[in-house]
Amino acid sequence: MLKSTGKVAALPAVRPNEGLEADYRRKLERLIEDMQKSVLWWVQAAYKQNTPEMAQDASPAKALTGILNRLRKQWQGKFDEEAPNLAQWFVMTSKGQTDRSMAKGLKDAGFAVKFGMTRETNDIVRAEITENVSLIKSISSQYFTDIEGMVMRSVAQGRDVGGLAKDLEHTYGVTKRRAAFMASDQNAKSTANITRANQERLGITHAIWTHSRGGKHPRPSHVAANGKPYRISEGMVLDGEQVWPGTAINCKCVSRPILPSQLHKYGIERE
Repeated sequence: MLKSTGKVAALPAVRPNEGLEADYRRKLERLIEDMQKSVLWWVQAAYKQNTPEMAQDASPAKALTGILNRLRKQWQGKFDEEAPNLAQWFVMTSKGQTDRSMAKGLKDAGFAVKFGMTRETNDIVRAEITENVSLIKSISSQYFTDIEGMVMRSVAQGRDVGGLAKDLEHTYGVTKRRAAFMASDQNAKSTANITRANQERLGITHAIWTHSRGGKHPRPSHVAANGKPYRISEGMVLDGEQVWPGTAINCKCVSRPILPSQLHKYGIERE
């Protein structure tokens, strides 16, 4: 149980590490880029070979379907293979950085605390690794779902390879943006969940909701929650849902834990 030094009432917020988010995004983008290059080469080669017959003959569609099926199997296998190690690296790095950031805030406030792997944090880590494995695998699956329909429409319309290449490039961009969003969203969620477990482990029962002040279209409910205390075990009910800072989709809000001996300053009775 933490005891206040009298100098602070609430500890600093632990924020998602931007460097980790960037590293995660780059690792995902490298996989996506390799997949895109492979698909673009094979599809363009097959399309050029059969272009004159596209509108009259069913064989090009059959040939391209065979190529896409092979590429889907190849790259889904690659993403399936990379996902466990990549997810493990991300989540464990997130835990380490979150622990260090919180420990520094505590040290600056006069507390010496070390964080290990408790049963609660282990459960969180396992759940986050499982979620990230699933999300990484879904990148390849969604990519091929998008391009298969695109390629078949190009065949049916008798379009040239240049038009198809532009469509494939567009899908590549969409897939990269999807991966970037995933890296950002998972970074916020991981930091928030591990932080919450650490707070509860220290006997901290309440925290202050702190809005990120970022984003072009912030949620009005999250803006309104800024500066308000909440019970860590319960979170807040915003927009009809029970949420914690950083856990809603694309939420960048964070929490500032209130020291138990300082709860009275926020009108909260100590338990």
